[in-house]
Amino acid sequence: MKKILITGALGQIGTELITYMRDESLLEAGPFELLDVVDGARVAEVCKKHGINQIIHLAAILSANAEKNPQLAYDINMNGTYNVLEVAREQGIAVFTPSSIAAFGASTPADNTPQDTIQRPSTMYGVTKVAGELLCDYYYKRYGVDTRGVRFPGIISHGALPGGGTTDYAVHIYYEALKQKKYESYIGAGTYMDMMYMHDALKSIHDLMEANPDKLVHRNAFNVTAMSFDPEMLAAEIRKHIPEFQLTYNVDPVRQAIANSWPNSLDDSAAREEWGWNPDYDLSSMTKDMLEKLAVKLNINK
Repeated sequence: MKKILITGALGQIGTELITYMRDESLLEAGPFELLDVVDGARVAEVCKKHGINQIIHLAAILSANAEKNPQLAYDINMNGTYNVLEVAREQGIAVFTPSSIAAFGASTPADNTPQDTIQRPSTMYGVTKVAGELLCDYYYKRYGVDTRGVRFPGIISHGALPGGGTTDYAVHIYYEALKQKKYESYIGAGTYMDMMYMHDALKSIHDLMEANPDKLVHRNAFNVTAMSFDPEMLAAEIRKHIPEFQLTYNVDPVRQAIANSWPNSLDDSAAREEWGWNPDYDLSSMTKDMLEKLAVKLNINK
């Protein structure tokens, strides 16, 4: 039986991944440990104590928050990843480490961004993600650590709120559509970014970790996506369910600059070919499910 440590388990992805993984393993509960990933000795202690054989390393400072405190972001994102990989090397543990569309920059081809392309990010978050991709490749090639990972786009969920990313608007807009019938976007009109529903994000982690390693050419930093849209497209989809919804703008220059440096759309053909990646949700089906689930959560009659 696999014993999986999920770091960052209280974050947007982690809170839902725990339930997803327990459902896959037919478990109702599991142990919880307070863990600072910057403390390598503590990471090693927890892994040894519980006989961990797989780490899903989600703990990180996200893009917008990382720009507010780049020193902290470097410490957690880089040193945390290094510590996890070192423990994995010492204890023979497989590791999943997510990268991000933030690993690309303004010099990257913006449309249908290739799996293998130039990566010159302009944010601390992006810098740490590129370095993390390279570290995972190194630990696989140098030490044989079973490292795997994807480049996540923006993640949209009706569960835990996101934690300071540039794509967070695509979650907040649903809440405000139901509560206020209006939303003021900090991301400008015409700004396309790749997105994915949480269900598909969790599915991608599970499917990649279960994939036949012999078929993995890239192993780490697979492009994955489900849809690409701008705020106007999202608003139009919401209006199919809430006709009176209004979208206005108050652009945040910091987050807009970050968004402008990211791709408009990703080429995820490598993931599809090497481990059968295929998302279940598009913009229409995601919006319908988000509004239905949030209406129940917020006790709102649409």
